Amino acid sequence: MISVNYPQSKKVDTVDTYFGTEVKDPYRWLEDDQSVETAKWVEAQNEVAFGYLKQIPFRDKIKSRLEKLWNYEKVLAPSKHGNYYYFLKNNGLQNQFVLYRKKELNSKESEVFIDPNKFSEDGTISMAGEGFTKDGSLMAYLISESGSDWNKIIVKSTETLQIIEDTLIDVKFSGVSWKGNEGFYYSSYDKPKEGSDLSGENEFHKLFFHKLGTPQKKDILIFGGEKQPYRSVSGYLTEDQRFLVIMAAEGTSGNELFVKDISNDKNPIVQLTKGFENEHVLIDNDGSRLLIETNLNAPNKRLVEVDFSNPLPENWKTLIPETKDALSVSTAGGSIFASYMVDVKSKILQYDYNGKLIREVELPTIGSATGFGAEKAEKELFYSFTSFTYPNTIFKYDIVSGKSDIYWKPAIDFKPEDYVTEQVFYTSKDGTKVPMFIVYKKGLKMDGKNPTFLYAYGGFNISLTPAFSTSRIIWLENGGIYAQPNLRGGGEYGEKWHQAGTKMQKQNVFDDFIAAGEYLKTNNYTSTEYLAIAGGSNGGLLIGATITQRPEFATVAFPAVGVLDMLRYHKFTIGAGWSSDYGNAGESKEMFDYLLKYSPVHNVKEAQYPATMVTTGDHDDRVVPAHSFKFAASLQEKQKGQSPIIIRIETKAGHGSGKPTAKVIEEEADKWGFAFFNMGIVPLY
Repeated sequence: MISVNYPQSKKVDTVDTYFGTEVKDPYRWLEDDQSVETAKWVEAQNEVAFGYLKQIPFRDKIKSRLEKLWNYEKVLAPSKHGNYYYFLKNNGLQNQFVLYRKKELNSKESEVFIDPNKFSEDGTISMAGEGFTKDGSLMAYLISESGSDWNKIIVKSTETLQIIEDTLIDVKFSGVSWKGNEGFYYSSYDKPKEGSDLSGENEFHKLFFHKLGTPQKKDILIFGGEKQPYRSVSGYLTEDQRFLVIMAAEGTSGNELFVKDISNDKNPIVQLTKGFENEHVLIDNDGSRLLIETNLNAPNKRLVEVDFSNPLPENWKTLIPETKDALSVSTAGGSIFASYMVDVKSKILQYDYNGKLIREVELPTIGSATGFGAEKAEKELFYSFTSFTYPNTIFKYDIVSGKSDIYWKPAIDFKPEDYVTEQVFYTSKDGTKVPMFIVYKKGLKMDGKNPTFLYAYGGFNISLTPAFSTSRIIWLENGGIYAQPNLRGGGEYGEKWHQAGTKMQKQNVFDDFIAAGEYLKTNNYTSTEYLAIAGGSNGGLLIGATITQRPEFATVAFPAVGVLDMLRYHKFTIGAGWSSDYGNAGESKEMFDYLLKYSPVHNVKEAQYPATMVTTGDHDDRVVPAHSFKFAASLQEKQKGQSPIIIRIETKAGHGSGKPTAKVIEEEADKWGFAFFNMGIVPLY
């Protein structure tokens, strides 16, 4: 047992009134990320957290093992632009992946094109996306500093390797889509009117066109304005550069679809769909014929075709019909690739542009396949395949013959044959059958004493599919079990599954998760004493709600970068856009009452909570760290048990993307060390 002396978290008399109900918010002052008081609180909490973690006797041995495991070459699938194949590679322990290129696919010689490790000494500046011109002569790439969602755009010549104009700044949630070599489309918000860049509310997302060689202040507003503050906007060109496609959304799912024929600047922007209840994506065009992926009248999605001369939904004709499995569509080499999720496992069908089935793509085993995209002229594509015990491997696929060959596979210190993956279907509180993957070492005795790591998400139509994790080897090789349930709120079974975990049905998500843990206990995989629960972002909310509703449920808890104050989440950065999933405390008394009932920050009561390590980043401008600050302060105040409640606040880090390898390994070592130590388990090392 390591003693923990928590810093004093002062309380203030802040009270809000919702529909006649007063709600206290004693740690409201921690929302001010610019204050000296908050900075001192963060410093004091980190002193306690890191002081605790350093005392775990085997923590450094876990870190050493992680570094050894991590130190293998990692390569991502290549893509062709102009005369070069570009690909990301990490030689093992580099903080950021490096962008390489080579002219011949089979050549062993390649050159560094962009090395983000040279952006900063500590690796906290990362590359956050890129876009090439159709001829491959120019490339625009985004960079993120300290994990921020606010990016910069830099333009580089692929011929001279020179930066060719001033950097664009203050870009947020954007891609880059080039119009010839003239310029590109990108999206951004106005800077917050109140609060800091970190916490201020983001409003009025807009689509701009930047003409190369002109100052950013002269960029042309294409779409968006001052009428719909919480609408997000994205734009891209079809491969033939004829159509500008604009997608406008007021939440994380559902959008309006607009298309403009840019062969003439005077052509109007045409609205194809109205309302935000359904999702629509223009996948490709064949002349004036548009191919659109949609869940309109098809919750699991279908592919439709329509002529641009008369493009409204009443004229849509189904090309690939909806099935019982969730669909996602891409195109490559003149073929359509339909990716289906069959009980959370990939199935890929190849069609021609008339909707005729060509073949099913043969995959190596049960798992997740992604990346079936390439330009029409290409004869091959590259896709990635992974599963829980199958490290991410790149395959080259011949679009004409259907033959797959391994292009690259990792050499990693891991023996897949030593482990087993099973999928079970358990029953949730209301009788719903929920799938769960369970991974463990062969021969493991099911005696209820196995350390088990239960991880889930359950929201925003996001699916948790089988994937390999280098870090997870630490857990598995020490006799641990990894369990991943596919809760409602995700996209594993289409829009109905998603909606069943939103707004007034959000409790279903927590019930599904709790039922997963109970299944593992009932079937002797583990017991309460050996159960750790974890989730990040919306999954952080899941863990916060679980331990406030069922403090006795697990021995260890990891709420990471969580949305934990459900009454005020919409007042920060892009939080208002989450109302489509969560609802908003101001919209009705019924919604307020429902949110208040499960909001983790508001439901911390005096109880014996599990050993809890709250994690966040001091530059998280998506789910602001105040959520985690307030939750940790409340837990420390109300903890009646002996288990520690610490908050680990990563500096120069955001919501998670772009985090340097060194920081990732440190955090993973702390996580596994904290879990083993608080279960009374000494790992092998």
